[in-house]
Amino acid sequence: MAKKAKTEEEIAAFRERVCDAATRLFTERGPQNVTMRQIAAEVGVSAMTPYRYFQDKDEILATVRAAAFDQFSNALEKAMAEAPDARAKARAVGDAYVAFAHANPAAYQLIFSFTQPDEERFPELVRANSRAQQTMVSYVQDMIAAGLLQGDAQLIGYMFWATLHGIVVLELASGLRGMDGNTLREKIMRTLYAGMQAHPPTLDD
Repeated sequence: MAKKAKTEEEIAAFRERVCDAATRLFTERGPQNVTMRQIAAEVGVSAMTPYRYFQDKDEILATVRAAAFDQFSNALEKAMAEAPDARAKARAVGDAYVAFAHANPAAYQLIFSFTQPDEERFPELVRANSRAQQTMVSYVQDMIAAGLLQGDAQLIGYMFWATLHGIVVLELASGLRGMDGNTLREKIMRTLYAGMQAHPPTLDD
């Protein structure tokens, strides 16, 4: 008797199980040290079963990284949407960024610690990555439009992004011995804003 075909819901559920298992292995061992056989064993299926749903390990990695990028973008976009004005958006993005990294270390690692060759093979990853980059620039564009900043929005956004990332990585690695991350963030941001001759959004409003 022929085996009953899986429904779309069952396929989606199994793909999610594979992605959850792969995420655990990727973050624990690094993608280069994970095989499809190990992913299958983690899920509790035969070694060939994941190949029915994913072309290879790179596709699984691209899928979980795209999901992490979207999770990151969702958090920041929500914070921006709830901010009352352009100045408040800068504070909201910074707070949401740090909160996301601490609440979702696996997703943060998937975004920033791993890369893979030929990422353009995976349109969903390209889309999600582009969305995250735009999210880190759009609030700067709003500040420039409001007359709060002057300059290239992408360059300024990436400056702020690099600052937040550096602080978060040090915090997660317990590298900020004797220094509070929020204090460091405020001092660096004030220095950056002063260099651009702009009044910064305070971190203690």
